[in-house]
Order: sequence, then C-alpha cells, then structure tokens
Amino acid sequence: MIAVVRLILLVLFFLISTVAGLLICLVRPFHPNNVYIFSHWYGWVSRIFGLSVEVRRHADIDPATPYVYIANHQNNLDLFTISNGVQPRTVTIGKKSLKYIPFFGQLYWLSGNILIDRQNKSRALGTMLGAAERISKHNISVWMFPEGTRSYGRGLLPFKTGAFHIALEAKVALVPVCMSSTHDKFRLNRWNNGKVIIELMAPVELPKEQLNIREFAQNMHAQMQTKIAELDSELSNDYTAGNIAAKE
Repeated sequence: MIAVVRLILLVLFFLISTVAGLLICLVRPFHPNNVYIFSHWYGWVSRIFGLSVEVRRHADIDPATPYVYIANHQNNLDLFTISNGVQPRTVTIGKKSLKYIPFFGQLYWLSGNILIDRQNKSRALGTMLGAAERISKHNISVWMFPEGTRSYGRGLLPFKTGAFHIALEAKVALVPVCMSSTHDKFRLNRWNNGKVIIELMAPVELPKEQLNIREFAQNMHAQMQTKIAELDSELSNDYTAGNIAAKE
C-alpha cells in the first residue's frame, strides 16, 4: 500500500513540476539558477520515499565562485537524493539523448544544462571546451559524474578525465561531492528508508605545472572512495547505536 501511494505521489509530482518548470523556462530560458531550483524540487521527493538527506558543505566553498563539481553516480535514486547537493548557478552535463524524452527532456534542455553527444568524440570534446568557456564567461559551475555511468553497487567506478580537462581549461577548482551508499538500501514499500549523507568536500586546485590528468583523476578517485567509506561507516554506527538505544 505504501508503494502504491508513493507511486501516485511521484506521478503527480512529475506532472506538476514539469508543467511549472516549463512555464518558468519559457519566462527565463537557460537562466543559471534554473537547475538549482529544479534540482531541489526533485530533492524534496526524497521525503516521499522515506529518506532523510543531510547535506554538508565545506566552509571553503564560495557560492559566488565557479567550480567543477564531481559526484559519485549510483542509481536512478540519485535524481531524488544527490540533487539536494546542487549549488546555485550550477548546470549539469548530460547525454544528448535526454533532450528527446517528452517534456522532461525539453525541461532539462531549457533549464540550461549542457548536452553532450557521447557517440561522437570530436563533438563531445567540442562540447566540453564550450562548457569551459561558459564557466568563464557566465560565472557558472558545472556538475559532472566522472564515472560516466551508474555504479549499481559496484563501488566507485574508474573516472573518465572530461571533468578534469574542463576544470583545467576553465581555470577553476574541483569540488568532490560524495554521497553515502544507497544501493539495495531503499524499499518502495518500507515506511522509513533511513538516512543519506551528501558531503561537498573542500575545493581542490589543479596544479598549474607538471600535471598528469589521469594520475590526478586517480588521486581524486581514491580520496572520494575513502570519504564514501567514511560516510557509510558513520551511518552504520548510527544505526547500530539507535538499535541499542531502542532496546534499552
């Protein structure tokens, strides 16, 4: 029964948010804060799913400064969880094919997100260079999933280097965004699905000299992997402590 109610509420949310979002985009298409607003609409849905989401942002992150945010990508639930961590004046980079999904695709495009053709490497490279130009010219940030695909419980997958090239070209710092594991921890028919932690770590400047992009990406991967493990451990300890307290 809980699952049925949630699905009905989800359908209603998609209908209302898509219509409202398209109306906003018609008034101010490609506005730099559209994605921020819509992402937090979607992030609100986590409550419908019985999820408590905590967002932690490092004090060194300046909302007025553009960054390249790199986040772990786990599953379709990310749309309603990690979206809570999207910052003002931030757009995402997504597959060009998203544009052709009825209504949602048009909303995604008009919001100001950047569409990339993954099948054409030369066009993809051109889009990435264009993203770097937009960062510099319009003072916006870019949110990317450097794994390139959802991990579905396989741990943090190897990073592609596109996000790092964009940050280097735009001369901006990277902000690692780590979310605790959600794979196989969510049940549509369960009332309380626990807590999710999203942590925006301290900005990391790319070295200006003797930079090996692939090696730098591997180092960032290791740091994020460690942080995700820490978040999972924290939630596990909280869950155990909660059970002990409940028994007492």
